[in-house]
Amino acid sequence: MIHIDEIRLYLLRLPLVRFFETSFGRTTERQILLVEVVQDGISGWGEVTAGEHPFFNEEWTHSIWEIVKEYVAPRLLGKKLERAAAVGALSKGIRGHNMARGGVETAVWDLEARLLGQPLWQRIGGGARPEIPCGVSIGIQDTVDDLLHTIDAELRAGYRRIKLKIKPGWDIDVLRAVRQRFPDIQLTVDANSAYTLKDTEHLKQVDEFGLVYMEQPLSHDDIIDHATLQQQLRTAICLDECIRAPRHAEQAIALGACRVINIKLGRVGGFASAIAIHNAAQAAGIPVWCGGMLEAGIGRAHNIALASLPNFVLPGDVSASKRYWTRDIIQPEVTVNADGMIALPEGAGFGFALDLPWIQQLSYRRETLRA
Repeated sequence: MIHIDEIRLYLLRLPLVRFFETSFGRTTERQILLVEVVQDGISGWGEVTAGEHPFFNEEWTHSIWEIVKEYVAPRLLGKKLERAAAVGALSKGIRGHNMARGGVETAVWDLEARLLGQPLWQRIGGGARPEIPCGVSIGIQDTVDDLLHTIDAELRAGYRRIKLKIKPGWDIDVLRAVRQRFPDIQLTVDANSAYTLKDTEHLKQVDEFGLVYMEQPLSHDDIIDHATLQQQLRTAICLDECIRAPRHAEQAIALGACRVINIKLGRVGGFASAIAIHNAAQAAGIPVWCGGMLEAGIGRAHNIALASLPNFVLPGDVSASKRYWTRDIIQPEVTVNADGMIALPEGAGFGFALDLPWIQQLSYRRETLRA
């Protein structure tokens, strides 16, 4: 039986090793909200994966604090639950705000796994493989030469898939240069909704580059236009922003809007929803992979667990801590071996120790919520 005595919130500032740029803009520092749920002195931890601004979706770090405090936490504190999978139902009346809800939900899954003495990946039904394959997401660079140098460094580090952020003006010519330099690598692109159907003829040019997929080229809330575009392309479309619930995945599959799905824990509201999307895609023969949101160590550890489910057959955005942080908030930090793989941790919960003094030092806002 799960009963949450306290929910503790921590807001951190964590500078990136190097800027990360998408069609939304350039990020140099992450503001990260951590959620600690406590039962009988035992803690489970979650990480809210929203950005600093409401550009990826309607959520942003500071808005989430209030949603968790005023709406999510009161629905959980003092309740008795049979299992962590029941957490999402308590807050389903809150429209949207999946990242706020998911940050709390994943913390409860971590707590449940710790209470049972199980690894989190085992608790969610993962462990299909002892290691998960890793790719990297490379943001828009200042120059093409910078991009080529970055790709070369990531390949030498062992990463199995390269994903490039694109936008109008940084797409076809850039891809041509990349393919000329690296003709055989597993390559994908992510447009973060930077195009419309009016760009169909332009986007057809991606077919010449042998991409594994093109991610979310059209609107963040669209499925129908993606179905139209997919009919015009040989390249597989991967959907990201518009898949926020299992029913969206089912609709996209039924309409032929994609051939791949990216699953992000925060975007879909936590593990229960992510598992349901995974299962729906698996039943339809649609491969999935685990997307990233510039997570610190807790969110990264949750992604490792998620990516161990059997239908995560494509390398995801789960990569080494050192790509983003000079010092992560977990110990040991996440590392990738020479074969581009991350081993599943063996410990209870998400499997890494917390660097609590560092978390305290980075925190500039804290609050404890009680029933």
